Amino acid sequence: MRFVSFSSVLAVCFCLLGNGCLKGITRATAATVFFVRGNVVFGNAERNDFRPVTSKSKIHAGDTVRTSDGASVNLALMPGAFVQLSGNSEIKIEDLRLTKDGNETAGGVLDRRASIRLIRGRIVSLFSHSDRSASDFGVATTQVTLRPDSDCLFSVRTDGTKSRVTCGRGEVSAPDAQSPMKIVAGYFSQWPTPSKEPIAAITDAGAQMDVKTALDVEPELLDQAAGWQNRRVF
Repeated sequence: MRFVSFSSVLAVCFCLLGNGCLKGITRATAATVFFVRGNVVFGNAERNDFRPVTSKSKIHAGDTVRTSDGASVNLALMPGAFVQLSGNSEIKIEDLRLTKDGNETAGGVLDRRASIRLIRGRIVSLFSHSDRSASDFGVATTQVTLRPDSDCLFSVRTDGTKSRVTCGRGEVSAPDAQSPMKIVAGYFSQWPTPSKEPIAAITDAGAQMDVKTALDVEPELLDQAAGWQNRRVF
């Protein structure tokens, strides 16, 4: 009886050490505040429970972030995914998590996910593959969901009834749209839209301003991200 019990323990141990038995361990993460300017709050929108955003705030999935006129906030959603929320804007954090390989001493991250919804206003997103782990990053509005196809910089603007996406660098996709499309640097698209192809930003003053804003924000996010990447644990 003891022999059977001991053998069972050994079998479980070998199973846990094998590739097929030990699944990745998933846990929730939090957005890190790089920089905040003006009146910015976060919290539970359903309960109207908000508090000021500070450099020490940890913003989790389910939280809503709101900026007042003239305010802005720069956030790290995960390594390689950084955003700036402009004034008079609102986002909801829908998903923030990572999956590790289960070996706490190894620190190997298998997968990271970050998903946000822009409810109103404008957001500039900077995405880059920062390490070998898989990364899934998405920005959604009521009309469209965006996913980077490569390292990219893009701006999303919405008033709740229509949305405009402008790409400053790289390439971003709208795979779930009625007419799926890829938007490359220097082009934009709008939803709902009669056009099935992206439009050159040079033909639209608003899109030109979106490109300029994104390019102005990029070095700021990169500089803040460089210091954060050196300090982070995962």
